[in-house]
Amino acid sequence: MAIHEKALIEDERLQQHDELVVDGVDVSGHWNTMIAPRTVRDYDDDFETKIQSFAGGENVHRCWQCGSCTNSCTMYAQNVQFNPRYWIYLTRLGMKEELVKDKDIIWQCVSCNKCTNICPKDVKPEGVMKALAHWMEEEGITEKAPSTIFDEEFADQIYKTGRIEDSKVMQNFFKKTGQPLVQEWMKIFIFRMMKHLPVKHLMAMGINTVHTPRTKSWGKTGDVLKNYVREQKEAAHG
Repeated sequence: MAIHEKALIEDERLQQHDELVVDGVDVSGHWNTMIAPRTVRDYDDDFETKIQSFAGGENVHRCWQCGSCTNSCTMYAQNVQFNPRYWIYLTRLGMKEELVKDKDIIWQCVSCNKCTNICPKDVKPEGVMKALAHWMEEEGITEKAPSTIFDEEFADQIYKTGRIEDSKVMQNFFKKTGQPLVQEWMKIFIFRMMKHLPVKHLMAMGINTVHTPRTKSWGKTGDVLKNYVREQKEAAHG
C-alpha cells in the first residue's frame, strides 16, 4: 500500500470544479477533485544521518516500507494518525517540516515494542520514534519530556557529588516539572518506610536531602566526566 503524504491532500492543494470535462469526458461530481502539483525543495539530505546519531535511530536506513510496524502498533489501533511507517518514510526523505506537523503525537509511543519484534529488517521502529522525539526536544520544537528532565537531574547529581541521593533527585525533578513536592503516593511510601527502617537510617536520609554528601576524593572527576559525555554527544550528533 502506498504512503500518502499528508501535505499532498491538505485543503489548499485540493482543486474542485462544479463542472469539469477532460478530453471530452464529463468528470463532474466527486470525480472532479484534483490535487495541485508540487515540487519538493525543503528536504534535508543529511536528516537520516542525523536521526541515526540518536540512540534507537541507528537502523532507520534499513526500512523497506512493508508496514508491519504500523499494522502491529498499539497506538495506531487507537489513533490512525500515529503512523511509524509514515514517519520513517519522511525521515528517509529528509522531510523535516512534514514530521514537525505531527510533533504532538510522535511522543505518544508507549514502547510496547510490537513494531520492533515484528520488523523483518531490524529497523527498531520504537527506537526511531524515541530518536525523533529527542531530536525535536534538542531543536526546541517540543518541550523536554519528563523522562528527559529526570535523566538530566540524575546526571547532574552524579557530576556534582559522584553519587545519587534519591530524595534529592525526586525533589528537584518535581520542582523542574512543576509538580507538588508532597504527593499522596509519597505520603504512603514514606509512612510504610518509617515502619520498617531504623530511626538512625531515616535521620541520615533526611540530612542527606538537605546536605547532599559527596563521594570521597571526587574532586574534579565530575567535570572530567561531564566534558567526556558532552564530547561524545557532540561527536554523535555533529
